[in-house]
Parts: sequence; structure tokens; C-alpha cells
Amino acid sequence: MTAHMLKEIDNLKRMLLYLSTSVEENVFKAVKALDTRDTALAERIIAADQDTDRVEVNIEEECLKVLALHQPVAIDLRLVVTVLKINNDLERIGDESVNIAERTLFLNTQPPLDVPLDFKGMAEKTKTMLKNSLTAFVNLDTKLARDVCAADDEVDAINREMYAHIKAAIRRDPSQVDSLLHLVSISRHLERIADHATNIAEDVIYMVAGEIVRHHAEDYRPPQGKPA
Repeated sequence: MTAHMLKEIDNLKRMLLYLSTSVEENVFKAVKALDTRDTALAERIIAADQDTDRVEVNIEEECLKVLALHQPVAIDLRLVVTVLKINNDLERIGDESVNIAERTLFLNTQPPLDVPLDFKGMAEKTKTMLKNSLTAFVNLDTKLARDVCAADDEVDAINREMYAHIKAAIRRDPSQVDSLLHLVSISRHLERIADHATNIAEDVIYMVAGEIVRHHAEDYRPPQGKPA
């Protein structure tokens, strides 16, 4: 790797880490706005998405420039391709945070709902997956990346449980269906953030080991009935 290419790849990493930090913070704020019914915070999350989109475009342009000018191979090529893919997942996570904030704005105009939904617990698991997937990227840690992939099943299970609770609540009181459907959407958006975190972890495994695992989920999930 030439000194000039090394400098440009280091710049790519810095840009990606800036974006990841910003996106992580917006996920945290989106859940906080939901939990505290904070309309002003939800509106700031929506406004901040323009910065996320701008950085995502800049990173993509830098990746394409490195590919065109330096024609990297092997691990260097995988790194640039991985940055491109993670960049896209981070932008989509930013969109999911905006979606949660928009649902929160509606819910804040409605009476509070008395439904036993653990959005904070689901969000904590989702945020941990996101944080660990990005840590795996920084540290080139394939074990941590595989742990993130395995954790996705837990978030999927919580999402199904949320859906069951909300469906029961709609049956009890159909007059609240609009608000309850917004809660379904929020659960789904959190589940999608976990999916994007899993995508990032899978890309880290590809970058470090050259192994494509996205079609082999059983390779990093514990056998059914056994502890993780």
C-alpha cells in the first residue's frame, strides 16, 4: 500500500467513525424522546438527518475515488468495499431513528397508552449490537462480530413479543388502534436497526477473513436448546 493510499484509507476510517458516532447518538436520542415524550428532541433528530445524509454521500465519493485512483487488491479492496457497505447501513440506521422520532411526534399528541412494552430493553439490546458491530470493525474482531450476529435472534424474539402484546391491546380497545399501530412501527424500526448492525458485523467478518457469512446464519448461532 502506497503512503498516499494509506492516508486516504485512514481518512475513510475517520469519516466512517464520525458517522457511526453520530448515528449511535441519534438512536439513543430517538428512544429517549419516545420514553420521555420529548417532542423537541424528536424534532432535532429529524432535522439532524440531513447531516447524516451529507456525510454518507461524502464517504461514498471518497471510496469511489480510492477504487478509481489506486485500484486496491486483496485486504485493501475488501476494506474499501466494507466501508462502502457499512456506510450504507449507517445511513439506513439514521433513517430508522428518524422514523422512530416521527412516530413519537404522533404519539405525543395522543393520550399515553397503558401497554406493557419494554422498548427501553429492546433498544438497549439493539444499541449494544450496533456498538459492538462498530467496535468489531475498529478492532478487526471477528469473534465480536459473530456475537453480534447471534444476538439478532434475541431482538427478533422481542419484536414478536411486542407484536403479540399490541395485537391483544387492539382487541381490548379498538379505539386506540392508530396509536398502537405506531408502536408496532417503532418495534419494527428497532428490529431493523438490529438487522443493519448484523449486516455490519457480517461485513467485518468478510473484510478480515474473506468469508461470506450472510447466507449461513447457523454458523454463528448456538444450536437450539443450548446456551449462547
